[in-house]
Amino acid sequence: MTVTDVILPVLDEAQALPWVLDRMPTGFHPVVVDNGSVDGSGDIARGLGALVIEEPRPGFGSACFAGLIAARSEVVCFMDCDGSLDPRELSRIASPVAADDADLVMGSRQAPGCAWPLHARLANRLLALELRRRAGIRLRDIGPMRAARRQSLLNLGIRDRRFGWPLEMVLRAADAGWRISEMPVPYLPRGGGRSKVTGTVRGTMRTAGDMAKVLR
Repeated sequence: MTVTDVILPVLDEAQALPWVLDRMPTGFHPVVVDNGSVDGSGDIARGLGALVIEEPRPGFGSACFAGLIAARSEVVCFMDCDGSLDPRELSRIASPVAADDADLVMGSRQAPGCAWPLHARLANRLLALELRRRAGIRLRDIGPMRAARRQSLLNLGIRDRRFGWPLEMVLRAADAGWRISEMPVPYLPRGGGRSKVTGTVRGTMRTAGDMAKVLR
């Protein structure tokens, strides 16, 4: 059976980890990157059978890059580990890449307002419009669930190690002529508390600032 590594950046997600790892589809192997948790997230993930990588350098991009280096499968997936995304959707996201029908597949989040705060939805919408204006990339969401080939991602040379990582991946992929597509995925109320990225206006502004640097 072909195994697909799933890179899961983690920072204090002890509450959500059991639900996420329990719903991992057959053939998908979780690679948990512990980015400085103090709630025992790493030990919980190990106890549930995940490969756990310790990444002491802070930053979402640092965790993603460490997971990409540690992964070994030809096709890799990324997703948040806070319970807002259902791992059972990974098969749909990865299939077009495995079949060579796409180079990068992104999950476009479909959510009720309670799962996705208004300020975060507006910021995401503005970013998608800016991507279309500047680079001609037609996406509805710069979401965290995605799939691509591991070596191709490494070859892109993504440099951002903060919250600009997801956007830089899309921009570099478009510049390289990748076939980019997206599929709708349900976006759920978090299972591990308030988001450190979009759960507050400050978090959204910090993320927007990192992405603005990438756009520049």
